[in-house]
Amino acid sequence: MWWPFNREGGSAFSSSSTAEEVTEGMDGTGLTAIVTGIFATPFMLSEDNIELQFATNHIGHFLLTNLLLDTMKKTTHESKKQGRIVNVSSMGHQFTYREGILFDKINDQSSYQKFRAYGQSKLANILHANELARRLKEDGVDITANSLHPGAIATNIHRYNSVLTGLPGVVKMLLSFAVKNVQQPQHKSFWTHRNRIATSIAAASAVFFRNVKDCNETATATATAM
Repeated sequence: MWWPFNREGGSAFSSSSTAEEVTEGMDGTGLTAIVTGIFATPFMLSEDNIELQFATNHIGHFLLTNLLLDTMKKTTHESKKQGRIVNVSSMGHQFTYREGILFDKINDQSSYQKFRAYGQSKLANILHANELARRLKEDGVDITANSLHPGAIATNIHRYNSVLTGLPGVVKMLLSFAVKNVQQPQHKSFWTHRNRIATSIAAASAVFFRNVKDCNETATATATAM
């Protein structure tokens, strides 16, 4: 089961949100995919006064996961079913700032570079999943935490970048052969194969999946090791 979370702006959850408010109607089972994101926006602050990309792409996901975690642990224990957390990151994590995540300068407008700030937020997604996986394993909890690159999918995530949104029609048509949407059957992204992958990588945790091939290789390596 996939849980869709509708969010408004760069917040929708804050430090004052209760777990009951956020998790109402959820039973904690299945595969939780956290997918909300924005890309290369002009410098802005969220309602919680955090740089908007870091707030939307990471802090919101981090907070939501923490609010859901006790429910997931409880349900996993009672149902004897594995819980799975997936952070949707990006290959763009490679293009963060040279120093990595600038924790001391998250809200520093003078050093803000919108593409690097995006990379920074996506790197945070991966590091969050990896550390969460380590802690869950250490505590003996049967919940995995992974991250992935969803593939090149046509959405409006580039709406803040006139260079991309203003491309001539011919160029957009050519790009359409490389950038697919979720409905196209030939699209080989994680989404198309999510049910099979969810089963085949059950033992994987703290892994960043770049594509379906990564998922297949991880599943094969896991099966061989077992």
